Amino acid sequence: MKISGNILKMESKYIDATTPVEYTLPIGSEKLALNPLIGSHISFHFDGVINCIATGEKIKKSYNQGYSYKAFLKLAACDICIVRPELCHYHKGTCREPKWGEQHCMIPHVVYLAQSSHVKVGITRHSQIPYRWIDQGATRALPILKVPNRYISGLVEREIAQYLPDRTNWRKMLLGECDEEQDLSRMRESIYLQHGDFLDQVGAEDVDDPPCEITYPILQLPKRINSLSFDKTPKIEGTLFGIKGQYLIFDTGVVNMRKHQGYHLEILKVS
Repeated sequence: MKISGNILKMESKYIDATTPVEYTLPIGSEKLALNPLIGSHISFHFDGVINCIATGEKIKKSYNQGYSYKAFLKLAACDICIVRPELCHYHKGTCREPKWGEQHCMIPHVVYLAQSSHVKVGITRHSQIPYRWIDQGATRALPILKVPNRYISGLVEREIAQYLPDRTNWRKMLLGECDEEQDLSRMRESIYLQHGDFLDQVGAEDVDDPPCEITYPILQLPKRINSLSFDKTPKIEGTLFGIKGQYLIFDTGVVNMRKHQGYHLEILKVS
């Protein structure tokens, strides 16, 4: 097997709690199934070419996981409110791309609890469930609230994040180092009681969905984290031990594929 092209972040397919997530890597005009390659010796080679994932133009450096600097400054998808939704300024009439904002932000969002290295609070569009959780390497997740738009979801996340973290420790996630398993349904009820007045003020609706359990295609977890980058190591190869979140796990280290969106790679199955 030999294939080359510009890559995008890995896509995932969730079947059920006992079946490992199925991963594919968009590369050029094709989609490479990754699960069948686990256990094989794979070689990745970066030829130095990066293309902006929004415009296709050749760039020397990637910003915000795949964009040119011009796109980074111009596109709503790269604005600060994407990582800090409570700073949304759509209502002020200053959104970089109002139509994009209407399609992606001014629609119902879900506030959730997810456990990877620990239990964290997060937000996502309903259409991104369970893919958002998979991208974070969560093994369990639970929707807790539905809100009218991304801005409100950011306010709710900030409120709950006073008592719960809102970020994933990716190193612990990859090592499989998890805090003691907690009852997510009970935590959801506790949040309703503790933050009820605030949730009523912002129009948040309770959600009674069951927890989601996620299994990943992993032969062996790494014993230590050796983070690899195509910028520093143009040729990365080794035995593919597994996939979790947006990371490929090799016997030689781990690679965040989303970080390298727009990179032109050649992928070769050696054995």
